[in-house]
Amino acid sequence: MLINRRKFLQQAGMAGGAIAAASVLPAAAHTAGIRRITILHTNDVHSRLDPFPMDGSRNQGMGGVTARGAVIEEIRNEGGEVLLLDAGDIFQGTPYFNMYKGEPEIKAMTMMGYDASTMGNHDFDGGLENFATQLQHAKFPILISNYEFSGTPMESKFQPYKIFQKGDLKIGVLGVGIELRGLVPENLYGKTVYTNPIEAANQSADALRKKGCDMVICLSHLGDKYDDDKISDEILAKETYDIDLIIGGHTHRFFEEPRKYRNRRGNDTIVNQVGWAGIQLGRLDYTFSGSQKKNLSNANTVVIRKKTRE
Repeated sequence: MLINRRKFLQQAGMAGGAIAAASVLPAAAHTAGIRRITILHTNDVHSRLDPFPMDGSRNQGMGGVTARGAVIEEIRNEGGEVLLLDAGDIFQGTPYFNMYKGEPEIKAMTMMGYDASTMGNHDFDGGLENFATQLQHAKFPILISNYEFSGTPMESKFQPYKIFQKGDLKIGVLGVGIELRGLVPENLYGKTVYTNPIEAANQSADALRKKGCDMVICLSHLGDKYDDDKISDEILAKETYDIDLIIGGHTHRFFEEPRKYRNRRGNDTIVNQVGWAGIQLGRLDYTFSGSQKKNLSNANTVVIRKKTRE
């Protein structure tokens, strides 16, 4: 049932996801004092392990962990620093979850080499004990700074943030989740306490900056924007002080390009989201100069598609 790493590589030819026409920077670690890192990201994959069936529908042949794994491997083989992240809702949406409660999803992410993920509201669908149990298959951390899990099965199974050393770069990553009340049945989230995501994110980002991070990324399952005053990625971006990039989820938006907001320090905070079901893989290439100034030098979307015979 599960796809192993060898099979990912053997089926690399199935990955027909073209990197949308924009030229992709070679990811050399150092060029005349310039350092680079590539951020790859997904959100709301919703247990879509297989491609959509070839049934004439709009999404036919798209998605699937085999094709995604091959594209990720191809990008890593460019030789630069890569960080692979997910913004939550790993679970729910196909019979895989109904039958196996998230085990194949977590194993597939581990085999693809995800560095971190946050929690979405549907990751509670099997209950907290189930999510905590499935994490035994994860070789990546769950990052969430605005849920308090004291007295629950998740109490020791998460971190508010983590620092990743990628070459000479220190990248801090934190996570925030959506309010659960009214969205998730209370019996599924139990004693989980939701706290204000803006306050929690700012506290975590401040701690990461003080630890010397060159860049701070937030994995958010808040949703990109709303018509009311509900907390969203747009609001968070404007209210943050130290977050450089928000990788969003929940609202299943296929951004044509990343959105840019001015934060509390007067700096740019970038927000990006790549739809749902693993149809797309986001790619953001950042460069860092010797003065520590960072620049989003390239942004594009890789469409994950099963290659058909020519």
